[in-house]
Amino acid sequence: MSGAVTNILMVGVGGQGTLLASEILSEVLKEAGFDVKKSEIHGMSQRGGSVVSHVRFGKEVNSPIIPEGEADILLGFELLESYRYLPLLKKGCKLVVNDLKINPSIVSTGGEPYPEGLEEKIRQRFPDCVLLDGEKLAISAGNAKTANTVLIGALSKQIDIDEKYWLAAIEKMVPAKALEINRKAFYLGREAA
Repeated sequence: MSGAVTNILMVGVGGQGTLLASEILSEVLKEAGFDVKKSEIHGMSQRGGSVVSHVRFGKEVNSPIIPEGEADILLGFELLESYRYLPLLKKGCKLVVNDLKINPSIVSTGGEPYPEGLEEKIRQRFPDCVLLDGEKLAISAGNAKTANTVLIGALSKQIDIDEKYWLAAIEKMVPAKALEINRKAFYLGREAA
């Protein structure tokens, strides 16, 4: 990760904390001395719609948008959303994916079934994918809403940046009353990765 730009694609569903996670990641990278650019797309995110965040970092970054086929790391908050964005990933991309299934509206209304076998399809293309149960780990940390911090913890094992930057960013971005649970969630995610 010397002079080149590293591209991290974060995908999920509205309400999962994907945008907060991208804020935390951007803060980590900025404090570690990188130039950081971020772009977010959140159509209908309050209603369970798709949320996508592009985070790019390096010595110098000119554009916030990851070119198709150039993502180095995918952080997936939901299984179908993770699968949907596989075409944007480069060969050898690192994946951290929450195995959570949230029904999109077409599934909820009975229009289509939730696709089967997504874990296997993802692993076929990316055998080293880190697949974890973010909700279960978050509950063991003390609050199911910290699943995004669990995933940030797992992501931190994929990027060679000192742990102190991750903890400082979490401390800055998370309300004081939730800080201890989020620290615990971060470490559970790191251990799971």
